[in-house]
Amino acid sequence: MDARERLLLALNHEEPDRVPSFEIEIDNIDVCQHFNEEYVYTGISKSIDDLYNLSNGNIEQLTKTVLGATESRSFLKNIYKKQFGLYDKIGIDLFACPLTGYIMMPSKIDKTSFIDEYGRIFDLKANPADGLELFYYRDGLCKTFEDYHELPKPDPDNPRRKKYFMAMKKVEKEYNGRVYGAPALWSTFEATWQTFGFTEFSKLLTRPKQMKEVFDEKGKFLVEVLKRFIEWGEESIVFVFDDFGYKTGLMISPKDYNKYVIPWLNQLCKIAHKAGLKVALHSCGEISKILDDLIKAGIDGLHPIEPTTANPNYNIFNLKEKYGDKITLIGNVSPQDLADKDPDYIMEYTKRLIEEIGPGGGFILSSGHSINPAVKLENFLAMHETLKKYGNYPIEI
Repeated sequence: MDARERLLLALNHEEPDRVPSFEIEIDNIDVCQHFNEEYVYTGISKSIDDLYNLSNGNIEQLTKTVLGATESRSFLKNIYKKQFGLYDKIGIDLFACPLTGYIMMPSKIDKTSFIDEYGRIFDLKANPADGLELFYYRDGLCKTFEDYHELPKPDPDNPRRKKYFMAMKKVEKEYNGRVYGAPALWSTFEATWQTFGFTEFSKLLTRPKQMKEVFDEKGKFLVEVLKRFIEWGEESIVFVFDDFGYKTGLMISPKDYNKYVIPWLNQLCKIAHKAGLKVALHSCGEISKILDDLIKAGIDGLHPIEPTTANPNYNIFNLKEKYGDKITLIGNVSPQDLADKDPDYIMEYTKRLIEEIGPGGGFILSSGHSINPAVKLENFLAMHETLKKYGNYPIEI
């Protein structure tokens, strides 16, 4: 059974040959080195610095040069080979590739930062402990509604997007079904508030007419990009990123989510399902107050069911009991535990996930967010060794 078949059976609440696995990101040098793979962004600071100097500090020329270089066949093949190669060696089934916003779709590149197509500003910084180069959201480019009107809008037909999609699928074929590459996109909430920064966004919420205009523009872009994925040949899974909550609850009211965000997610799910695609949603935080609404909107899988929220009732075991026949649960070994606990603890928790969430399908193993630089290699290995030992169907622990 290949990775695609395994994932689709899990998303259909059927038992594949084994519990599938997923990671949203692996930003950990120890893990990469253990599997003899180079971290995907290694050397990016030096490369941009060199190009900045060659451009004599001209930001427009730097942006043009970087965009050209990162659209080349050799670059695309190399970056995807690093990602697929690492996932293949670990045994992870699903790789989600963001094809809207972020570093894949920059509009302006500076020496130590970039602005993406949504107008979000990210800084490139090295992790002090190991020098790992990471991107951190800093602020939004827009401070007023008038700023937003002046901002160039993202184009679903940006040719860069299709190049990345096609390159991902081409490299995926080289791995003969061992890893499935799913296109991913930001939904409307993060892409809206991060364009302004949360303080300015909160002020704009008091102007519902203008707020609806912004969300509707983001929503139309969202569904148009999905349509392009389908036109380009995606036939199985699309991943949607949108953090709706934080540790203690939602970032805005359930009423506002249902007014501005969930209707567009519903449209996306309808289009995806009509084309035979499953929709998996990544949303951090404690989102129990809108979970029924998200399920009604049509999402098929939820990641990561963050295990460290302030609500003890928002946990994967309770959700399995309440929603186990309605949604596939993707998670949820805590990154904090992967950094702080010992391998025996990680093994026991992973076993519990497999034993209690795995039977009947509807479960994909993952961390409770991603593999960050603080995660201990021995704990990461314990999670995956436990999956290999106990994750075969029928589950017998």
